[in-house]
Amino acid sequence: MPECWDGEHDIETPYGLLHVVIRGSPKGNRPAILTYHDVGLNHKLCFNTFFNFEDMQEITKHFVVCHVDAPGQQVGASQFPQGYQFPSMEQLAAMLPSVVQHFGFKYVIGIGVGAGAYVLAKFALIFPDLVEGLVLMNIDPNGKGWIDWAATKLSGLTSTLPDTVLSHLFSQEELVSNTELVQSYRQQISNVVNQANLQLFWNMYNSRRDLDISRPGTVPNAKTLRCPVMLVVGDNAPAEDGVVECNSKLDPTTTTFLKPGKLTEAFKYFLQGMGYMPSASMTRLARSRTASLTSANSVDGSRPQACTHSESSEGLGQVNHTMEVSC
Repeated sequence: MPECWDGEHDIETPYGLLHVVIRGSPKGNRPAILTYHDVGLNHKLCFNTFFNFEDMQEITKHFVVCHVDAPGQQVGASQFPQGYQFPSMEQLAAMLPSVVQHFGFKYVIGIGVGAGAYVLAKFALIFPDLVEGLVLMNIDPNGKGWIDWAATKLSGLTSTLPDTVLSHLFSQEELVSNTELVQSYRQQISNVVNQANLQLFWNMYNSRRDLDISRPGTVPNAKTLRCPVMLVVGDNAPAEDGVVECNSKLDPTTTTFLKPGKLTEAFKYFLQGMGYMPSASMTRLARSRTASLTSANSVDGSRPQACTHSESSEGLGQVNHTMEVSC
């Protein structure tokens, strides 16, 4: 792999082109951090603010970061032609080895949100040797039943696509109480993502099958994620029950459950557990955390509120919904 692939790329895969953005350059034999966004978003809407936090930059300077946009979801994407068959969730996962091979990554640490978490979990199940670890936020491992499917179809008839997607991203309580943030995302979903392409991704996500995982020892020949996993869910997130169920199906010796927590801090310890964070960087992060806490306590002794864009990075992980990584 060349010294630096920094920038945007369109990668050929068995199921069409994937838009990929690389930040940084490979660091020896370390894995790449590969992200996959939720439905209704793209890598910019989902991850930019999170990766721009100082504490996160302290972590990511030790890794190359690979942001993957689902087909047709990137900024400025052309509308798919009439009759285009959007890849299934399994096919979306099967597109990722082409990205890994194109850039010469040996393996990746995945960070996925919602639909993106499901895709990365599928990827790890099908290609376990390519995945070193996973951070799965608000993952729902269950397929849609007939009742859920009918409710989704009915919602699509009575609501606009952005409003339908918002009900996936936010709890009903947040839709009512956090109107400024919800309106901000409604505008971005409406104006940044191609609506016809989004509809195809939304339909495919809602046609997903069960992830088909079982905790080792509970059933013969149980399939589960073999890599270390950090599960993250916000308070009252729509996917809360799904994340709890997913946790019950994973190996407890390799799974961390965060609900809610300080995401950057948890992520650095997750990486440290795999031997990838130098002690000097850990010390700097600890100093940054102390300074952040001191600053916050000098202004207001209360616990940071969830997901306001003016927060320090220490408050980043106080997540309440699927937008946690962009807050």
